[in-house]
Amino acid sequence: MRKLVGLALVAGALLVSACNTVEGAGKDVSSAGDAVAKTAHDTK
Repeated sequence: MRKLVGLALVAGALLVSACNTVEGAGKDVSSAGDAVAKTAHDTK
């Protein structure tokens, strides 16, 4: 269990460090959502 929590913390830290600002994180999430929506629309 400790390894899993440690891995999650490291992964979270890497994700946060990839975005310099909260705005950058919002753009990343938004672009991921747009990609999912486009794929869903294309498969209709």
